[in-house]
Amino acid sequence: MRILNLSGRLAVDIDGSYAVDVATASDGRFGPDPHSVYDQWDEFVTWAGGDLPISSRVTVDHTALGAPAPRPRQVFAVGLNYREHAEEAGLDLPEIPMVFTKFPSAVTGPGGVIDLPKGSVDFEVELVAVVGREAAGVSTADAWAHIAGLTVGQDLSERELQLAGPAPQQFNMGKSYRGFAPIGPVLVTPDEFADPDDIEISCALNGVEVQKTRTSDMIFSIPKIVEFLSSVATLWPGDVIFTGTPSGTGWSRDPKLLIGPDDELVTVAEGIGQMRHTFRPA
Repeated sequence: MRILNLSGRLAVDIDGSYAVDVATASDGRFGPDPHSVYDQWDEFVTWAGGDLPISSRVTVDHTALGAPAPRPRQVFAVGLNYREHAEEAGLDLPEIPMVFTKFPSAVTGPGGVIDLPKGSVDFEVELVAVVGREAAGVSTADAWAHIAGLTVGQDLSERELQLAGPAPQQFNMGKSYRGFAPIGPVLVTPDEFADPDDIEISCALNGVEVQKTRTSDMIFSIPKIVEFLSSVATLWPGDVIFTGTPSGTGWSRDPKLLIGPDDELVTVAEGIGQMRHTFRPA
């Protein structure tokens, strides 16, 4: 199943061109708010698995797609989760997931214009998991049962603020400017993938591919990340988890490759789709 935020209304994708408006099709059993469905996830999946009425079909305007999880209570992110990325950063491989957060106000949709703050803004393509069932003390073996689906995201980062201080103290701030957590274009349930632990992700800056990998190369898989996070914090339905970026980030290059005004960033995930953003000075 592929879930859309279509002009602020929850929809189920049919074929990429048409979708079913959930509130209309369910006669109000589920509301139009795309984020509220996560609190009814089990009930919704059962309903959506039946015959959806064609009378509730709407045309998909891809320019009107919003974030499939627009108001998470928590946004977690994992750093150094690919071996080559840790090596390019000159850091040792982590023994446990290296976790930081992005503020929920940074979440935005899969297209449009993002404001560039002063400093050095970098790209980081990532596979993103959205929680569908409350998770506390969940084992690796049970973790996928708590994931509603997968989407693609960018962990955009202003490196100067991120690394400011006598020791890097500002990860959360440098990664949480408005628009710095774009996700989309759809949420795809794990059963849609041949292997949800092996998905190709990539991004291109101004038409030149800058990052590409398969998520099977992650040091910590999504189930391991969920186990670790839920051993400390309760994960709530609709929470968002950025799972780490591969090598090729702009800050690690010589010379550095950073996002500038009018640049275009295209982000792609196999079986999910693509995001397209441009940038302007804040």
